Amino acid sequence: MFEPLHAVLESSEKSDLREFLSWLRQPDKRYFLRNEILIAFDQFKAEHYENGTIPEPSAALSALVNGLQELIFEEDNACIVVRPGIAAEEAYWLWPDSTSEPTDTKELLELRDRIVGHHHPNEGELLEIDVKPFYDYSPLIRDPKNIGKGVEFLNRYLSSKLFQDPQQWQKALFQFLSLHSHDGMQLLLNGRIQDQQQLSNQVKKALGMLKRYRPDEPYSKFRYDLQSMGFEPGWGNTVGRVQESLALLDELLDSPEPQALQAFLSRVPMIFRIVLVSVHGWFGQEGVLGRPDTGGQVVYVLDQARSLEQELQEEMELAGLDLAASPPKVLILSRLIPNSDGTRCNQPLEKVHGTDNVWIVRVPFRDYNPNLTQNWISRFEIWSYLETFAIDAEKVLLAEFQGRPDLIIGNYTDGNLVAFLLSQRLKVTHGIVAHALEKSKYLFSNLYWQNMDNQYHFSLQFTADLIAMNTADFIISSTHQEIVGTPETSGQYESYRSFTMPDLYHVMHGIELKSPKFNVVPPGVNESYYFPYTDTSDRLNGEIERLTALLFTQDDPGAIVGSLDDPSKPPIFSMARLDRIKNLSGLVEAFGQSPELQERCNLIVIAGKIHTEGTTDAEEAAEIEKMHSLMHQYNLWGKMRWLGVRLPKADSGEVYRIIADHHGMFVQPALFEAFGLTVLEAMISGLPTFATEFGGPLEIIQNGVNGYYINPTQPNQMAEVLLEFLSKRDHNPRIWEEISQKAIARVYSTYTWKIHTSRLLSLARIYGFWEYTSQENRKDLRVYMETLFQLLYKPRAKALLEEQTHR
Repeated sequence: MFEPLHAVLESSEKSDLREFLSWLRQPDKRYFLRNEILIAFDQFKAEHYENGTIPEPSAALSALVNGLQELIFEEDNACIVVRPGIAAEEAYWLWPDSTSEPTDTKELLELRDRIVGHHHPNEGELLEIDVKPFYDYSPLIRDPKNIGKGVEFLNRYLSSKLFQDPQQWQKALFQFLSLHSHDGMQLLLNGRIQDQQQLSNQVKKALGMLKRYRPDEPYSKFRYDLQSMGFEPGWGNTVGRVQESLALLDELLDSPEPQALQAFLSRVPMIFRIVLVSVHGWFGQEGVLGRPDTGGQVVYVLDQARSLEQELQEEMELAGLDLAASPPKVLILSRLIPNSDGTRCNQPLEKVHGTDNVWIVRVPFRDYNPNLTQNWISRFEIWSYLETFAIDAEKVLLAEFQGRPDLIIGNYTDGNLVAFLLSQRLKVTHGIVAHALEKSKYLFSNLYWQNMDNQYHFSLQFTADLIAMNTADFIISSTHQEIVGTPETSGQYESYRSFTMPDLYHVMHGIELKSPKFNVVPPGVNESYYFPYTDTSDRLNGEIERLTALLFTQDDPGAIVGSLDDPSKPPIFSMARLDRIKNLSGLVEAFGQSPELQERCNLIVIAGKIHTEGTTDAEEAAEIEKMHSLMHQYNLWGKMRWLGVRLPKADSGEVYRIIADHHGMFVQPALFEAFGLTVLEAMISGLPTFATEFGGPLEIIQNGVNGYYINPTQPNQMAEVLLEFLSKRDHNPRIWEEISQKAIARVYSTYTWKIHTSRLLSLARIYGFWEYTSQENRKDLRVYMETLFQLLYKPRAKALLEEQTHR
């Protein structure tokens, strides 16, 4: 039993627990989540303990309430879901007589169904999805703190296998090395080496032969000597590099160690052609950011693509391969939008700026209804087009590459599903990146999916998530908490472990969190655009003057709302898409409710459009109306500016630095943020940053050291944290600079694209080897997911398409 629950029920405090539950119970509300429970408990304490009605709560009762994830009332009983630790969940019934009883996943899911009025009296009438048995093929990570370190774990596992059964695994390694070629040229091994024993002998002979050369001798000097011994290009560009590679292989064959395996496989030239899939939104290089569904993911994928090309070029050069004759190629696969609204999203092929061979490839959706398919389509509406998109995209990719890609990486649910479909057809290693899992962003979205499906189609999206997560060779997350949360809160992927879609299916076990496929590989910041405000040599005075006027004084009724009576006040700044989750209206409300904050600071917000007639997105229109309403309600004229502009990256980078010049602060008030690229951009610019405590910023920011956490659901708390910082600055004028410098250092030490892509390519090679050695063992899981796709996803996608066709 959960220890705090046991301690409370065995003490006199069980009466306090009963009283709290009785106080919390409401006739029209039966389901409470953690944040609501904590707020309610604070109110309960204020009414009872502080007034002396009952003594202060014990540590056990406080620990119990703090550990509650959910609380569900049913008749006179209560069901609680508690969190004993990271990646752990337990559920208990609390009976009126203050006793308790554990309950299992099936009963908990059925309770949730009953809460929303759905009953399943006949057993077996609802589909149950359970992937747990299919992970028997795989080693599992036992210690929760190591979840997300899959590649390190896999290295240890594979090297131990090599040691335990050297004949089998050395044979697999030999066959794996014999597979590789590039543009028709055989790499690494030729037919002169027939088996693993001969490979071991020849490696030692080659190392002896290389001792005759200087370490800096180029590969061309000894190429034919190596070929005569059975070694083709790919081992290195100099004697020294080839010696290192062969020495690692020699060590691996004789006495395998995890470090040697990772170091060796990271050198294997097996990735030259990469596909990055990003389907929804307006995918382009300019004029797209701030449009509906278009934000950080576009920035992430473009920056990643550039960095991947650079890394591939460096690796090819080190491997001794002819970069000019066969350069690496990266394709970003997206959707073509014929009515492109002045953007380049109607161009089938567009080269990415600043690259040699990186291209955006756009494939149109099949034209079932021109009123839809010729225009932008919301990310919530595109599910019916994805299978045919993948079929059409396959032909385009094969033509562009003149062959198969070596690696496919999906982005967001739609791109991840397309990556699954492409990898199934092309037999290619593939990874996925969630960016955001809508199930975590929209509370109760699975429980009330039927009420939301006409607008959001979560039944399709959550099914696609399950398929993509379980078929991916590896999963990239930006933070550890994205996978398994914290000791107090669940992770985004963790939310897929068990859940109900009433009347559709029960997920008994939807994802194996302990699988080594999970890897934390945070993104970086594009240092060409985002750099510290103190780097004055890289800043242009003309741009500073133009953008300073835009931020503080320029008048443009078509794009700017509000003015600043005193532009010298330090600015509170935020920049994001104008949708509900980004919660910019919550920041305006926090500012509006605090006269002291208005007295001390200005508020500057860059977000979306300022007029509802300028958008076709219902959520954005609602937020526009809310922003105007709040500015009127709190009379923020002269204290706030709202800029409805789209800035290119060069301008947005300078905007952060201008705010830093004015000793301002950046606030990221999202209700939930999967990672937070704007947090990194602000921090590297030197801005003290205040970011949501729900999501990725918890791992980026060290609270009170290089930034601060805020609770975006509590406007008063947001204002208090900002005012506390201002008060500290009154007593210590250096604190702004101290936080600024620590924020900059934090980004440079951990969040660069060089670190990201080097690690990404390394783990892709290791998972490619793992996939090769365990292929048969994974076939059953893929068949199961393919069945879900064919029998569950496709019929619903077809029904959606029929409805869309007749709009």
